Amino acid sequence: MRLTMPRQAGHPTEHGAEAAAVRTREPRAATSDARACGAATVRAITGVLDSQTPARTVRALRQRPALTYCSNLLPPHPRLGIDLGTTNSLVALFDGDAPRLIRNAHGSVLTPSVVGLLPSGEVLVGEPARNLALTAPERVVATFKRWMGTERKVELADRTFSAPELASLVLASLKRDAEVHLDCAVERAVVTVPAYFDQLQRAATVRAAQLAGLRVERIVNEPTAAALTYGFHRREKNQRLVVFDLGGGTFDVTVMEIFDGVLEIKSTAGESRLGGEDFNELLVREALARMERNLELAELREPLLVARLHSEAEAAKRALTAFGVARLRLPDSRGRVDDATQVLEIDSARFAELAQPLLERIRRPVLRALADARLGPPEIDEVILVGGATRMPLVQQLAAELFERVPRHEVHPDEAVALGAAIQAALVADDHAVEDLVMTDVCPHTLGVEVTKEFGPQRIGGYFLPVLHRNTTIPVSREESVYTLDDGQRELIVRVYQGESRNVKDNVLLGELKVSDLPPAQRGLQVVLRYTYDLNGLLEVEAIVPSTGRRCQLLIVPTASTLSEDELRAATEKLARLKLYPREKLENQRLLAFATAALRELTPERRQALERVLDFYEQNYLGNDAEAFAAARASLIAALREVGAPYDEGAP
Repeated sequence: MRLTMPRQAGHPTEHGAEAAAVRTREPRAATSDARACGAATVRAITGVLDSQTPARTVRALRQRPALTYCSNLLPPHPRLGIDLGTTNSLVALFDGDAPRLIRNAHGSVLTPSVVGLLPSGEVLVGEPARNLALTAPERVVATFKRWMGTERKVELADRTFSAPELASLVLASLKRDAEVHLDCAVERAVVTVPAYFDQLQRAATVRAAQLAGLRVERIVNEPTAAALTYGFHRREKNQRLVVFDLGGGTFDVTVMEIFDGVLEIKSTAGESRLGGEDFNELLVREALARMERNLELAELREPLLVARLHSEAEAAKRALTAFGVARLRLPDSRGRVDDATQVLEIDSARFAELAQPLLERIRRPVLRALADARLGPPEIDEVILVGGATRMPLVQQLAAELFERVPRHEVHPDEAVALGAAIQAALVADDHAVEDLVMTDVCPHTLGVEVTKEFGPQRIGGYFLPVLHRNTTIPVSREESVYTLDDGQRELIVRVYQGESRNVKDNVLLGELKVSDLPPAQRGLQVVLRYTYDLNGLLEVEAIVPSTGRRCQLLIVPTASTLSEDELRAATEKLARLKLYPREKLENQRLLAFATAALRELTPERRQALERVLDFYEQNYLGNDAEAFAAARASLIAALREVGAPYDEGAP
């Protein structure tokens, strides 16, 4: 079987193939547009105050002077830490020596991720929008975080919104709250996303921030942020821990290790469409079944009924958590309840029965994360529960069962991610308060290329060849070789995918790279693909033709429009340094040549001993694992000394 590049209709690999187009934006122009859009968004948001906030508060806010840069008590360019949640969102700031949450105009640190539109055109965000859902559900939208990275849109009255546009309204509201709190303009932020968000979902999140007038300096995974909150106060402890993060709409599990102030991510897994809202829906469906109705039809025909049931389900879920039993009122078709309203009683046993399919969906990523980390439950020291949905006893019981220990609750499940985002913002700013804290992360999804496989005379395309496997520590650079299919083939189309399926149709297409002007040759011409991935989500794909030295590059930048030209240039320079393999350094080439020559002069016994060490060196010489290569190099130098052929590292 030969691994080859695919040849499909519309993208032939022979001479004459159409060139793949990669469109880019001018970072400065995009930033300018984002700020303009953000300003407009903030102006729209301020309409919330007119109908929902006491008049005295409105007057006080509007009488404030124009926002300026912050006083000397804060950094000149404060950076927010934002948890953009499915159910609720929060904003925090690293203030002096610790992260602190910022309250909204209603006095709460939680801002519901809900957007509403009044008949007047006034936009509502947060609690006012959630209240509107009870009387006019057709004017309210929630849980749109689940649509990030998709083309789905929703109509509110006569306006159409995408998920990034809706998220931008929430982010703009958080930004305004922070600016009122600080009495200065804020333009920079660290924003969290579920660890299992793919590149498209992360890019959509960045786009939402841009529309809100925020420049995203770092996208950080939610469980990583929660671990930062935990590790910030326990930097002296050495332990392995798991962050079990079940929020309103997403689930992540991350295995990590803390040692000497370093937070090293070992593995992560999860589902981007699984959370507390799914448990609410179980109760809604159970209630509708009692009423002999179908959820999908009821949403179309009786939206007020469904809206009220969702509110009742949330209250019932909280009652089940607190008391083990709940009474769920069954409203009429217009969503009304009174003293004569029927009541559905449900206990923990029935709820657990209904939830079994969801619990199984939680179980699978947990087992996958442990397997990827090569750890068993007994090797985990602590389990940290994050996300409001982890308050449910059945979820806590599942976590205790999976990890064979009682989970810890000392980190506030709703607040941990936002506080961790603020700590990450301090790390980005090189704040002295976190100078002894270091964090590593992993690539959550496998990155690879589409190939065609040959089975005898038959060719079948659309297969996925991994280059960077999931849970590889980043930054990282790896290589994989592909080969031409036909004699005289002059072009290859490199299609870059992200995902875990062996078929590319089930993965996410990130970009394309055309390799043209291949030398005339028989089939099987080698092309080396080098994937380089960094902490900012930059992925550089480089195609190298060894026979000619020709190189083609594709830079996939999900946050491109948030980086200035200078910052993008600096990032690519870091990528270039990362790609410098051991075999490309002169001192390593010289050591290999010296050892190879020394073999000819040795006795058979000594030659055999040296050759084993030389094989180990050459194996790591061809890779890009710096730690493994350093060990191999030291071993080879020591072996040369043992066989009587000492190597002088200082010699020319």
